[in-house]
Amino acid sequence: MKYIVLLGDGMADEPMEELGGKTVLEYANTPNMDKLAASSEVGLAHTVPEGFHPGSDVANLSVFGYDPATCYSGRSPLEAASMKVKLGPDDVAFRLNLVDIVHNYGKLYMFDFTAGHIGSAEARELIVALQDQLGGDGIEFYPGVSYRHLMVWRNGKDQMLCIPPHDIINQSIEDKLPTGVGADTLIQLTTSAQMILNNHPVNKARADAGKSLANSIWLWGQGKAPHIQTYKEKFGIDGTVVSAVDLIKGIGIYAGLDAVDVPGATGYVDTNYAGKVEAALTALQKKDFVYLHVEAPDEAGHSGDMAEKIQAIELFDEKIVGAMLDKLDGFGPYRMLIMPDHPTPLHSRTHSMDPVPYILYDSAGGFASSGTNAGYSEKSARAGGVVYHAAHKLIPRLLQQ
Repeated sequence: MKYIVLLGDGMADEPMEELGGKTVLEYANTPNMDKLAASSEVGLAHTVPEGFHPGSDVANLSVFGYDPATCYSGRSPLEAASMKVKLGPDDVAFRLNLVDIVHNYGKLYMFDFTAGHIGSAEARELIVALQDQLGGDGIEFYPGVSYRHLMVWRNGKDQMLCIPPHDIINQSIEDKLPTGVGADTLIQLTTSAQMILNNHPVNKARADAGKSLANSIWLWGQGKAPHIQTYKEKFGIDGTVVSAVDLIKGIGIYAGLDAVDVPGATGYVDTNYAGKVEAALTALQKKDFVYLHVEAPDEAGHSGDMAEKIQAIELFDEKIVGAMLDKLDGFGPYRMLIMPDHPTPLHSRTHSMDPVPYILYDSAGGFASSGTNAGYSEKSARAGGVVYHAAHKLIPRLLQQ
């Protein structure tokens, strides 16, 4: 038996007046997921436990089958694992976004938390400059992908409050800066980084080209190395994770899964869908489990771009779900879980705590059909009547353990 998770990050949303009261997931043309929904268990799952921020870290831990209440220590340690950065027991990792901060009515505002989706090559130059000029005394900067990077504070502090930058789009940052023990160090690093970045040739070239700037860093998602059981220990199986995002790869690495690098996998609508599917199918020839993650719907949600989010969902249905279904029959019986990790509503441009719709499909008919012919959406999932109040129980259900 093969087990597949196909995750469309942030696909879920809220009803929109512009779409006649439908969500973008309900409105989008998704024939493959709709067909599966008609012969599968369809329901709702709460991926973010009470008391947790609705981040992709917590939500994806839940979908992977882990209870965040027992193993979550922060987002960035998971990203550090994917970037092959070793953490000692007292080291603290921070997500470092390159962001565009603008002056507005005498205050500083978060204009773009992605710095215009800056390219990885340009971003690397900026992170290298930060390491050259600010690194040392236990502070280390590591380049990642696009706007997503890493800072490590050896023997550092981790109990300060840091707000995710995508939660404060178009808001003043002056009351959103880190607070708590150690916050003064983070603020000092941010201020020093702004001086370096504003004068860097990369930003001067971006300004001349009319592009969004990477004129500041934003530190958040801090934590120490977590203690997580591997899939072999927890479920008795091996597997592979396929994603363009360090966070998802990092969860997979802590879970003892292989993390595949797919050329051209970007995290946006232009990602290499065919390469991801090929990587997943190749992995299934040797392993029994694969977790294939697509970031594009979430990025579109954060941008507030309705047309792009609809496109991202339709591409996920066609180029991921449809392409996988075309090839999986050759692998014998299989079970598949399809879902988002959390909603990323277009109106708020950030994540919400609402439950998400899931599809549990068994090629051999092992899951009773919910009997819905209304396709795959939040509405049809509610009509299915099944609710998982702890989404980490879905993977054991998929594995029927």
